[in-house]
Amino acid sequence: MPRIPDVTLANPRADRVKQVRALSGRPARSRHGQFLVEGPQGVREAVRHAPADVRDLYLTPAAAERYDEIVAAADDAGLRLHVGTPEVLEAMSPDAQGVLAVVRARPLALDDALRGLDARPLLVSVLANVRDPGNAGTVIRASDAAGADLVVLAGESVDVHNPKVVRSTAGSLFHLPVVTGVPLADVVGAVHDAGCVVLAADGTGVHDLDDLLDVAGSAPAGQPDLAGSTAWVFGNEAWGLPEADRALADAVVRVPIRGRAESLNLATAATVCLYASGRAQRAVRSD
Repeated sequence: MPRIPDVTLANPRADRVKQVRALSGRPARSRHGQFLVEGPQGVREAVRHAPADVRDLYLTPAAAERYDEIVAAADDAGLRLHVGTPEVLEAMSPDAQGVLAVVRARPLALDDALRGLDARPLLVSVLANVRDPGNAGTVIRASDAAGADLVVLAGESVDVHNPKVVRSTAGSLFHLPVVTGVPLADVVGAVHDAGCVVLAADGTGVHDLDDLLDVAGSAPAGQPDLAGSTAWVFGNEAWGLPEADRALADAVVRVPIRGRAESLNLATAATVCLYASGRAQRAVRSD
């Protein structure tokens, strides 16, 4: 078991505590180029997969004992680990669960992200003007789980470093590249250049997702093939994808609804679409 440092932070009104707490707001994140990762799962993945970007790690004594694997990984990576009282961690973040990290934000250009992808066929998840942080984080997590290579938050989507987004990713933010702040038209152009067919997920779609999955790998001419490189575009929670955005896609695909539900929420629909592509691409990727 790694040695747990002594408590060094006991004053919840200290300047350091206030500086960390301020990162819950976008102005401080933008000014300092840092963001918060709250809770053991997110911090564990940050320490494992992005240790070079972890600036400081904060735990209560109880959390340091309970999550000794985080302490050990931080020690191995030479990270700065601070032990604070429960009051200090609570003042830094009420959602920290006794474990908190300050992580350097590292903006990624879309072209660089696409050049760095070796997998073929590609699977890209594009969120167009998605504003709800919980939905955005959940789609990032679903993209990771389905085997996507890249996530893009396009247009006026929520800040990916919003604490609720980060929490909702459950650590997936550190598993795959995430690009932000690119106009949707530019995203579509870039993924087209990378060889992707662009599919807009929308209830108005001419194509049924199940029908596409049935013919994946041998789709007739003029029909999208889910086994090929694909970029899915998912729209805003409230108004979906406007006609102008749907027009940018090569095809509009609807998720079949067999029961009496009016629709699926954004995160659920995105998960279904991404898993359909993941299944269709499975045989090709395993070659």
